Amino acid sequence: MKALAIRGLYWKLIWAFATLVVVLAVGTLGYRLLAGDQYSWFDGFYMTFITVATIGYGEIIDLSQNPGARVFTVIIGTAGLGALWFMFSTLTVLILEGDINLTLRRRRMEKVISKLKDHYIVCGFGRVGRNVAAELDATDRRYAAIDENLTMLEELKEKNPALLYLHGDASDDDLLLSANIQDARGVFAVTGDDSRNLMIVLTARQLKPTVRVVARCHEMRNAEKLRKAGADAIVSPDFTGGKRLATAMVRPNVQTFLDEMLRSEQNLRVEEVMVPARFVPRALGEIKLRDPEYVLLALRRRGAWTFNPADDFLLEPGSTVIVMASPHGLRTLEARLAESAG
Repeated sequence: MKALAIRGLYWKLIWAFATLVVVLAVGTLGYRLLAGDQYSWFDGFYMTFITVATIGYGEIIDLSQNPGARVFTVIIGTAGLGALWFMFSTLTVLILEGDINLTLRRRRMEKVISKLKDHYIVCGFGRVGRNVAAELDATDRRYAAIDENLTMLEELKEKNPALLYLHGDASDDDLLLSANIQDARGVFAVTGDDSRNLMIVLTARQLKPTVRVVARCHEMRNAEKLRKAGADAIVSPDFTGGKRLATAMVRPNVQTFLDEMLRSEQNLRVEEVMVPARFVPRALGEIKLRDPEYVLLALRRRGAWTFNPADDFLLEPGSTVIVMASPHGLRTLEARLAESAG
């Protein structure tokens, strides 16, 4: 809606300017015809301009003996003033509309971001960051984006009004605090600069030592530095892309299955759920963890993995359940575990 309103104001400004040009042209022609050949075309234009602009230099063209020309001057002056007033008022509204709306929208976004809980912070909203955001959107997870390219953020906001963003350097303490890192579940350091990602990891780790941080690494030789800085996981798009290309060649059906899972209307994903601390240990068969809403794949207990566990497998607090589920199926599983915990 805002884009349409701004576009309408631009068209009004163009029409006002065109009207002013027409008034100047008609005035120049009129004075040339009414005053006679003793005055030049420029004299006619200048007379029109000072009349419309209300400069008040007097009659450059002598109209004292020409009442018709003076009536023409009144008409030109009135039309010109109207065109000028409309043009400047439209220009003022256009400036104020952009500035005020932008300021109010940013404040509203900052207020919404400050109230987020268990959200994610995507630091760097380029191609990789936007793909991260698309995955978060597909799995019903909230996030706030941070990037230094304000124009790009504004364009994406126009396309996706639900987008929440902050403009600036994501390695800045105040900006991460504004993104409510204290209540965030995780931070993505995915700018295109490894050194910037390193600073984001260090800053996030200092502000909230327990937050999970995943970093993008362009050069694999920088991976160890990111790990020492506190990154919980490091992903190299180039390295991962190479692995995926190889998989597509040697295991095409596996690759097709994964691609179809990601593109399915159910938004199926391989998810993990932590068993609540108050959970009373019991066998899987007792709590019916097998359900049409999700597929149980594996369990991790005390550091050991068990794939496709049997119904007599003992589920304990702190265990990790790995399932393939849609966002709805994930919520169903979390609710079932919470109910079993009492």
